[in-house]
Amino acid sequence: MGYAACMRLEFCKMQGLGNDFLVFDAPSGFRGRPLDPAMIRRLADRHLGVGFDQALMLEPPREAGQRVFYRVFNADGGEVEQCGNGARCVAALVHARDPGLGPEFLMASPGGPVRARILDPDRISVEMGVPDFDPRALPMEAPREALLYPLTIEDTTVQVGAVSMGNPHVVLEVEDVDQAPVERLGPLLERHRAFPRRTNVGFLQIHDRRHVSLRVFERGVGETLACGTGTCAAVAVGRHRGLLDAQVEVALRGGRAEVRWPGEGEPLWLTGPATVVFTGSIEI
Repeated sequence: MGYAACMRLEFCKMQGLGNDFLVFDAPSGFRGRPLDPAMIRRLADRHLGVGFDQALMLEPPREAGQRVFYRVFNADGGEVEQCGNGARCVAALVHARDPGLGPEFLMASPGGPVRARILDPDRISVEMGVPDFDPRALPMEAPREALLYPLTIEDTTVQVGAVSMGNPHVVLEVEDVDQAPVERLGPLLERHRAFPRRTNVGFLQIHDRRHVSLRVFERGVGETLACGTGTCAAVAVGRHRGLLDAQVEVALRGGRAEVRWPGEGEPLWLTGPATVVFTGSIEI
């Protein structure tokens, strides 16, 4: 989409567990239309723009009973289906704008509806839907659903779990998350031929059934301090394999999140902080 003249964009810079976002209301000409990827990349530049992992564009709700519809754009300019920490930031902002409407409400995104709960100012909880382990949901090229899938990378074969949280994820269990080969394997798995739309990649260390550590290499972004859907995916895969309990604390580079998933067929909830860093405006 091209723009004939510059316009001033008012925005809010937010972060959830160090996962940072540019949040803005869609001007009328933007609603429901593609955004220029080059514009997103310029805004995402941490030296020449605002700097962020994802941009979140807020649009009016498309169905009755919803408070907002939001769209998610990665730092590389590509639009994606969902963002868990982004959803929590949107929820915190929507509630702050009109707290009188109550602490529980429904939002929506291209990845589907999202129910939000404001537990307190520092704990925002969002329902991330039911994890989908069907490889076609990612999509992923695989003959059938399995707990683990062997993937060949260069001269190595790794075993990964796979799940859709409204967007694609693979999860690789590691002995020590601090020593995990995130920089080497992350981009190779993200663009592996098994994933026609690419994938997010989680590196999961399990301490016990209720505590894990995680690093995530995000599709179109690289490693981030936290990834909400990646956090959900890691717990879902671990629980699907029988390794984790229903309530799990996840240590990320940017802080700690809580995931609650009762089990198969049930929705999963993600809880953690979401805060405003600053507000501003920029010419686009």
